Amino acid sequence: LLQEIMADAGKMSEIVSDCRSAFLSGKTRPLAWRMTQLKSLLKMLDENEAALCEALGKDLRKPKQECISLEIEYLRNDVRGCINNIESWIADYYVEKNIVTMMDTTLIHYDPLGVVLILGAWNYPIQLSLGPLAGAICAGNCVIIKPSELAPASSSVIASLIPRYLDKECFQVVEGGIAETTELLLERFDYIFYTGSGFVGKIVREAANKHLTPVTLELGGKSPVYIDSSADLDITARRLLWAKCINLGQTCIAPDYVLCSKEVEGKLVEKLRLLIGDWYGDEPQKSTNLCRIVNKRNWERVNHLLKSTNGKIEIGGEVDLDDLYIAPTVITGVTDDEPVMKDEIFGPLLPIMTVNSVDEAVEFINDREKPLSMYVFSKNKAAAEALKTQTSSGSMVVNDAVVHLSVETLPFGGVGASGMGSYHGKYTFTTFSHQKSVLVRDFSAIGEYLGENRYPPYADWKIKRLGLLLKNRKIPNCVSMNLVCFLLGIGFAFAVKLLAENSTFEFLKNM
Repeated sequence: LLQEIMADAGKMSEIVSDCRSAFLSGKTRPLAWRMTQLKSLLKMLDENEAALCEALGKDLRKPKQECISLEIEYLRNDVRGCINNIESWIADYYVEKNIVTMMDTTLIHYDPLGVVLILGAWNYPIQLSLGPLAGAICAGNCVIIKPSELAPASSSVIASLIPRYLDKECFQVVEGGIAETTELLLERFDYIFYTGSGFVGKIVREAANKHLTPVTLELGGKSPVYIDSSADLDITARRLLWAKCINLGQTCIAPDYVLCSKEVEGKLVEKLRLLIGDWYGDEPQKSTNLCRIVNKRNWERVNHLLKSTNGKIEIGGEVDLDDLYIAPTVITGVTDDEPVMKDEIFGPLLPIMTVNSVDEAVEFINDREKPLSMYVFSKNKAAAEALKTQTSSGSMVVNDAVVHLSVETLPFGGVGASGMGSYHGKYTFTTFSHQKSVLVRDFSAIGEYLGENRYPPYADWKIKRLGLLLKNRKIPNCVSMNLVCFLLGIGFAFAVKLLAENSTFEFLKNM
């Protein structure tokens, strides 16, 4: 066993070393190389849609629509966004100057970080492994991907496709379980991107700390839903049920529980009951529109939450271990101290707690860990504003749920126990880039004149002049730095001319 462990450790070191050598060769930096890899990744998704859907079907029994809409097409759009914007993203970004540096160039240059590790998750095994990859490629990195072993079919198809389409020296896939992940985390990376549970997230963070490696941790938590009497309950029920039941609730930003009044609760339960029948039939277990729990261990965890509740099961409650099935279930009358209200559910259970006001909802949410997302269904702008400004969450959606992930201009990430860092669209690119500050000066007389007060011998008048020159001022938008430079240039030229004339006058007077 010791020999096997040593062999695995040696293998991981070799993989990381090969990637680092490839990165140091400089091959990942040119725009043309990055664009080629991105187009190859898009081609991989286009040519292998059926194989990817088949793998997702084996792992989670995902319906075709969820496979394509929530994983494959989602990734295609992500890659397309990188292809369409990479030239502007990687370009130097010029920033404002102060008076002392007005003749100089100040900019931010985006450097690739180096060799990065992406630890994928099992609930969206294609999307969460390859989504960060596109941004890492865009930023010019080498990448090692470790898909989740809990979705073995998806892990296998990723491992087989990546070397067929992407640069073999720069992109590696490591399959395996806890042992392989542990060995990988012993290596030094330039960035680690992890999606999964908070428990494992702490292990990843601890491993990264040994090398001072920065991390993104996309975790989870109990994402609350607040619904008041002003909401359109027909639309609310549809959007809420869809967000809860996609992937059978195994979504990190799935609505976890509902806060509403007793009156709203009664109306909502009846609308959810009708919808479940319309969407999934009288026997939802036979529906082809519902996924399954990923494995026995997770089924037992969710089943325990269901069986231990003190609340009333209004809808659903049916379970089948052999089929890894748990019905979409609505529970009322729950208490805040029972497991279903303490642990992230990550399954098709929807507990409802009653509150009498938005203030009570704010207090309830703030008494718990910060969630990854929060959902508000209300026409009352003041209620939505109160939840936006008086609570903390990774993201917030008003009058819908989950769909904010489709907006690539919005960063996605947690806060507090729900994670750190963010990504999506350009934010993925910046996550995998170092923003290098660059100041380029020349040897001009004006620049030297403005800065010469820093030199010894020191004097009080130099302190005052430096303070004047370096003072942070708000310059009106209508006044550009070019205009400031022009006016200062005229002033400097006038001063030189005046000094020259005075010198000439003194010379003639002394003749």
